[in-house]
Amino acid sequence: MNPLTISGWVELGGKRLSPQAIEKIVTTSPEDILRFGGEFSLDWSGCSARDCYGVMEGRGPKGTLLCNGEVKGQINPDVPDMSLEDAIITAVQLRSDEGVTALSGGVDSTLVAFLAGRECVTVGVEGAHDLAQARRAAEALGLSCTCVTITVTEIEAVLPLVIPVIPDRSPVNVGIAVTQYFIARWAGEHGYRRILAGQGADELFGGYSRYLETPTLEADLERDFAGLEGQARRDQAVAALHGTYLSMPYLDARVVRAASHIPAAEKVKDGRRKIPLREVAERHIPEDLAWYEKKAMQYGSGVWPVIRKLARKNGYKTSVQDYIDYISRVDHGL
Repeated sequence: MNPLTISGWVELGGKRLSPQAIEKIVTTSPEDILRFGGEFSLDWSGCSARDCYGVMEGRGPKGTLLCNGEVKGQINPDVPDMSLEDAIITAVQLRSDEGVTALSGGVDSTLVAFLAGRECVTVGVEGAHDLAQARRAAEALGLSCTCVTITVTEIEAVLPLVIPVIPDRSPVNVGIAVTQYFIARWAGEHGYRRILAGQGADELFGGYSRYLETPTLEADLERDFAGLEGQARRDQAVAALHGTYLSMPYLDARVVRAASHIPAAEKVKDGRRKIPLREVAERHIPEDLAWYEKKAMQYGSGVWPVIRKLARKNGYKTSVQDYIDYISRVDHGL
């Protein structure tokens, strides 16, 4: 048997598995792989397996056990039905034995940060919304949070590093990826491999402002949830530049299952979004933080306005996409 390569972490029946335990299962009872939970990519002797939501990048499709090109089964984590609150608490606990939390001050990351109780980090240009809000949230919760101020020069320098590694080079994705780059850089420089993050909450609970107006909320949520694998591919590619990876408690099978039992109409109503998540959050964090409406990452960090100004400075006054395409061609021949 070729050596087993493990990226991420694995659980079975609510218990974290050691690398030795995973290797034993792979060798003696591979059928148990189909019950694996966690965030993982496994590779051995012509076989591969990835977690069911594709959080970790790897060989083969998400949620599939593949051997020598043949599908051996679909991975369906062995987890019980739980209340949303218990599911989130369990998901964070399973991930909080190590790592740093990416804190922006919104309800998604603030709840994770409180439950994990780990050091936090936030990034933004000087005067950015997220720096101030994350600092306020950390102080209210008694958490340690490093606020990293990034400059225009730094953002310009990392664009050629980030753009080639992400699969979708749209302006929105580039703005998010650049912000993630600085979070991952700080984490890597300080010896962290795992970055706990709030990704997935918007798609599970209805966090985007467009959900307030749509007549097809349930279909929109399903479509956007299906797109999370692409987002994970973007984020993990950037994190890997610094030897780190993002861990996403809201994409735990327990949380996804609990969220699926909540009607879409209860997630977004009366002008409010992510209602079930906020109701859970207010039992753990101050009410004003639980119901705080936050800007998207690329705006809250101040990265997006900088990229737009850089595009103009370089002669692309009407199209940030053209500026991104130019960087791709000049720096990496894409």
